[in-house]
Formats: sequence, structure tokens, C-alpha cells
Amino acid sequence: MEKKNLELAIQLRHELHAHPELSYQEVWTKQHLMDFIKDHTTNLEIIDKGKYFYAVYRAGEGKRNIAFRADFDALPIPETIDLPYGSQIPGVSHKCGHDGHSASLAGFALEVDQKGAEHNIFFLFQHAEETGQGAIEAQEIIENEKIDEIFGYHNMSGFPAGMVGVIDGTAHCASKGMSIEMVGSPSHASEPENGKNPSFAIAKIIDAIPLFTSTEHNEGLVLCTIIQIDVGSENYGIQAHTGALRMTIRAEKEVELDRLQQNIEKLAISLCEEQGIKVDFKYNDIFPETANHKESSDKIRQVCQEIGLPIFELPKAYRAFEDYGYYLKKTKGAFCFVGNGEDYAPIHTYEYDFRDENIEIAVELFKGLIGIK
Repeated sequence: MEKKNLELAIQLRHELHAHPELSYQEVWTKQHLMDFIKDHTTNLEIIDKGKYFYAVYRAGEGKRNIAFRADFDALPIPETIDLPYGSQIPGVSHKCGHDGHSASLAGFALEVDQKGAEHNIFFLFQHAEETGQGAIEAQEIIENEKIDEIFGYHNMSGFPAGMVGVIDGTAHCASKGMSIEMVGSPSHASEPENGKNPSFAIAKIIDAIPLFTSTEHNEGLVLCTIIQIDVGSENYGIQAHTGALRMTIRAEKEVELDRLQQNIEKLAISLCEEQGIKVDFKYNDIFPETANHKESSDKIRQVCQEIGLPIFELPKAYRAFEDYGYYLKKTKGAFCFVGNGEDYAPIHTYEYDFRDENIEIAVELFKGLIGIK
């Protein structure tokens, strides 16, 4: 990577870090990234899509269309470490490294602008990854621009610094928030037989979860994490008659996530029908599995071998969700990782900060994927 481009990318990362914005609030962030591309490139076209944007290097008709994606939203976590470029927004910071992902993609754009490419290259800067909505909206680029292949990366703690993490198939589990809401009927606390209390149905659902998620009934990892149990109120004269059970359900395979959801719904409906209780289901924070195409993962491996980047074969998918999976449902591609270090502070923690060294690693990897040095 050219020294000047690396310096600009690192400076950009620090500027983004100092001005973090939450999902759907990334007004300054998006404009700053667009201005950076406009100010430092001459051969790229910028397409503004409102909440997100992408820049394009066009090599001509009949060329392959290859996209690279970075996210740029931050988290509602206060900055507690002392950084010269620390967050200036109270309660908000880039504790997932999206500032570094965007700076990497911007640095890559500078390199392509200056060196050229044999393919049409799309630099997608995406909003709202943390809520899962950004990729739902930005995935339109795949069909609109007839994208042949898409690549992206995430910095990740827990394996050696500077290594490129690769995996075939599922890289991130599918996940969704599931809320079961029940309405029975009240009664005096001294006459529980005259009311309909959802507590017992909720208890039986919770008791059944280990069976639904057991390894004996599933091929891959399946989890159901209880987030909240909200039943009745602190009134000792009235029997509880409303309740909600809220969970995050996730699985390595979407088909097994769907089966878990169906099993829980079926049980809840059956129990509530028996007891005369109304039941309703709500879902949010829906993320698909991020399933890499082996052909694309193998390209990452090949480039790493050619340019001397060490490879770390991930033994299993990450449990955490990632909305990048929406793109991989529409075209082939892969999502990889760059290691922060085995003992480096995990993402989404107070102590975390993106490693600037990862910018050049990501840029060189991306350059290799489109055949430029």
C-alpha cells in the first residue's frame, strides 16, 4: 500500500472514531466518507443512496462487477479509554471497529483509483449493520449493478494479530429476537382458579428449551438465550394475567433456526389453547446466516499465499450475527476476518479499539482479490 494512502486512511479512521454515530443517525459519517472519496480520487463515480452510498471504478462493458463492503455505524457504549482521537459523542463509540472497516475500504479505493483495475469495482459503504437493517436496504446493489462477487472483512479478537481468518460455509450464525406475549384474565389472588395465569405456560416453554436446542436433535450449534421474563405486576391482591417471554434464538444453519422457532411457537400455541390464553409472537433484529461460498473463500486463501499473509482456518462459525449474509444470498462471495490478537480486547467492550495495522492488511488482501499490486 502506498505510504501516503495508508497515512490518509489512518487519519480518516481517527476522524471517524472521534465522531461516532448510531445506526440510522450516520449523517456526518456518511458525508465525511463521501467527501474523502471526492477529495482524494479522480476516477471514481459516487452513487448516493440516502442512508448509504457506494463508489465505482468502471473498467468498461463486459468486465466483471466485484463489490467490497464496509459498515460505518457505531455502538451505544461510552468511550472509557484515553485516546488522542477519542469519541467526542457522549455514550457513543466505535467499539466494533466499523471506523476501521470504512477506512480500509476508503484506502483501497485510493489504491484502485491510482493503479487502475481490470474489473468494475464497487466500494459499498453501508449504514446500520448493528441493527441488521443496513444490508437489507443496501443489498439492492447486487441486482441493480449485477454484482458477480462480493467480499468484506471484520476485525476480530481471539486469534493471532495480522492473520486472515477464513472459513467455508457459515461464518456467522443466523439470529433473531423472539417475543412471546400472552394475555389471560385476572382474578383475586385468593381465587387463582377463577383467572388465567400465563406463568405456567411460560415456565413450560422455558423447561422445553434444552430439548429443542440439544445436540441430539440438531446438526449444528443451536441456542436460545432468555433475555427477559415479564409476568404480572407487584400487586399482591391480583393474580398475574399478562406475560411475555423474550429470547434471542440463533443457529449455525438457518433451517435449524426455523425449526427451533416453529417448535417454540407450536408449544406456546398448544399450552395457551389449553388454558384459554391469547398468545402473539413478535420478531426483531433478524439476521440471516452469513454463508461463504467456497469458491470465494478459496480466492482469499490463494491471495494470502501469494502475498505472504498468514492464514487462520476458523474451526467454527462465530455465534454473533452479521448482516453481510443478505448479500451472500444474492450473489457469491465471502466474509473473512483479520486478527487483533489472541488476548486483545474483544469487540463491543470498553477496552477495545480498532488496530490501525489491520488497514493495510485488508487493503493488500482486497488488491490481491482484483489482481493489482
